[in-house]
Amino acid sequence: MDKPVCLIDTGSEGKLCVQESALQILQQIQEPVVVVAVVGLYRTGKSYLMNRLAGKQTGFALGSTIESKTKGIWMWCVSHPTKAGTTLVLLDTEGLGDVDKGDSKHDTNIFCLAVLLSSTLVYNSRGTIDNRAVEELQYVTELTECIKVKSSDADEDADDSSEFVKFFPSFIWAVRDFTLERKIDGKDATENEYLEFALKLKHGTSKKVMEFNLPRECIQKFFPSRTCFTFPFPTAPENVSRLESLDHADLSSEFLEITDRFCNFVFHESHVKKLKDGITVTGRVLSHLVKMYVDTISSGAVPCLENAVIAMSMIENEAAVKEGLQVYKSGMEKLKDSFPLELKDVSSEHQRLSSMATQTFMKRSFRDTDGKYLKSLEENINKLFDGYLCQNEQASKRRCEDLLSSLSETMTEKLKQGFYAKPGGYDLFSKDLEDIVKNYNNQAKKEVKAEEVLEEFLKQKSVESKAILQADKKLTEKEKKIKGIRKGPRAGTQTRDAQT
Repeated sequence: MDKPVCLIDTGSEGKLCVQESALQILQQIQEPVVVVAVVGLYRTGKSYLMNRLAGKQTGFALGSTIESKTKGIWMWCVSHPTKAGTTLVLLDTEGLGDVDKGDSKHDTNIFCLAVLLSSTLVYNSRGTIDNRAVEELQYVTELTECIKVKSSDADEDADDSSEFVKFFPSFIWAVRDFTLERKIDGKDATENEYLEFALKLKHGTSKKVMEFNLPRECIQKFFPSRTCFTFPFPTAPENVSRLESLDHADLSSEFLEITDRFCNFVFHESHVKKLKDGITVTGRVLSHLVKMYVDTISSGAVPCLENAVIAMSMIENEAAVKEGLQVYKSGMEKLKDSFPLELKDVSSEHQRLSSMATQTFMKRSFRDTDGKYLKSLEENINKLFDGYLCQNEQASKRRCEDLLSSLSETMTEKLKQGFYAKPGGYDLFSKDLEDIVKNYNNQAKKEVKAEEVLEEFLKQKSVESKAILQADKKLTEKEKKIKGIRKGPRAGTQTRDAQT
């Protein structure tokens, strides 16, 4: 992709909706994907970081006014710069807390989708990680209400933090326009130490303490893998509005150094997106996830990861069966052009194509743990094979019939002309029929329907044979009588002459 496209938009009724054209792009990606999503308050410079991850200066829209520029979730798919055979999917989300929007539920849905879809979640904020900054990340406290791990409500512990951690993304807190010294108790602190200090819990059980601790506890539990980057001002305040058009020389060297370090960290430490049970997500699988999660949220229901995997299994395995069948069918259709063939040749090709179809299925199959879909593939292949066997037999039958028709042309003509309607005609007919059968057996001995067609042919000829035999007997008897009559008078005359 040479530029980003809108993946998830807001419909006329305010509901989230998926852009089919963007899904089609994802469906073409067979490679595993690393998905990096950025979330944060609007007008905090999220899009700049995503453009840098894409290796571009422009792409995702950078707003230069107080209005939120990005609406919904935008996507940019690029080749991963350090992981061969992997696609980097960048998701730039609508700014949270947009005053024009005034819909906290919409913000929560955007945040939840970013968590559900990404393998690395970048939270972008401005200034410092103080109590206000942590409270602005209120959406993390609502995750257990907005996402379910298991479909069963009976298991009260199904959605505890240990379950969420298994599939939640790694977490990066990017603090923009950071101007403070990173010191804790007077000592220099690393960026990660600064983050952990900001997330430190207070002791006590008062309501105020519990409210202070809640978002911090959620971040600690849900995102055990977390990193912090603190970015200084990129340039002079008057140039910030045109950040994407500035040359590197116009940007702070420290800002560029940290940006490069941020990008390298994302490239090397962000993992391929996985589902429950370690299932690798490809672009095609991600397209299904996007559709399922958005449809579920838009319907007012809570996305369930277990249900998503089950639905994914059905979609992918049905498609895998279809692809496997297509491999088998296309191969057999080519073979059909050569019908009729010997049974061993058809069976051999059937076995070869069945193996190819199974391999094709296995490449795409998705948690077919009980072998249900593989069995379906085998059953469908066997049904198709029966059909091809039938077509081969029909072709063989036609060839055998044509061969017998050709071999018996002379006999047919003789029958029409009454050639066999004479004494001894049956012997002539039998000799011609014997020659036809002999030639037929020599030429059709490899045909699967040779015996059956010959048997039917001989059954038809037996009627003619009986008729010729009966006619032959009558004609022979008649001829004998005629010969006897002619022979009698001449013998009497000779006797009388002798006596005289």
